[in-house]
Amino acid sequence: MRRNKEEFISIRYRRGRARTNPKPKKERVNRQISVSSVRLISETGKQVGVVSTTEALNLANRAGLDLVEISPNANPPVCKILDFGQYYYQKERKMRDARKHQHIVQVKEVKFTPSTDNHDLEFKLKHALKFLKQHHKVKFTIWFRGRQLAHKDIGQNLLDKVLEELKPIIEVEGRPVSAGRTLSITVSPHRDIDKLIEDFENKTKEE
Repeated sequence: MRRNKEEFISIRYRRGRARTNPKPKKERVNRQISVSSVRLISETGKQVGVVSTTEALNLANRAGLDLVEISPNANPPVCKILDFGQYYYQKERKMRDARKHQHIVQVKEVKFTPSTDNHDLEFKLKHALKFLKQHHKVKFTIWFRGRQLAHKDIGQNLLDKVLEELKPIIEVEGRPVSAGRTLSITVSPHRDIDKLIEDFENKTKEE
């Protein structure tokens, strides 16, 4: 029981770390800016020009805003007068929105044997179709057992059948790879997968 408890704690800890969201980098603000002069942009977007950092801070204080170093690598660094709290909030929001729209492509594997029957083949193709609809790549792998190794042509024929079935909605990446007891090939969803998938499913239903 103790071992199971330790394993459970370890899993929870890893999951907790995985959910940690990165934060946008914070620029130097107000007294954190240590250079003697800066190229200043006013709160209205006007190019003020090169001024001393002290003068820039005074102008920011008079406006009730912050002096933010937006281009630290410029010579001199570029600073802008703005509300840093609001500015940083907008940066965080943009980063969150970008993460929402980010899609991480994964390679999903679908396995067959040379003896896979038509019913099982249809079932596995449905899985492959689901992965392709999610814009993931799919690796089709034929596993050979025992004497099946002497008849790799059967496995190749099955692989050809799978590729022909999905031909309208996939792009094949390279040639089949033979390694030990397996024969595999990787495909990616067609760039117009979202538009093609409905027609493909309707055609499959009709057949």
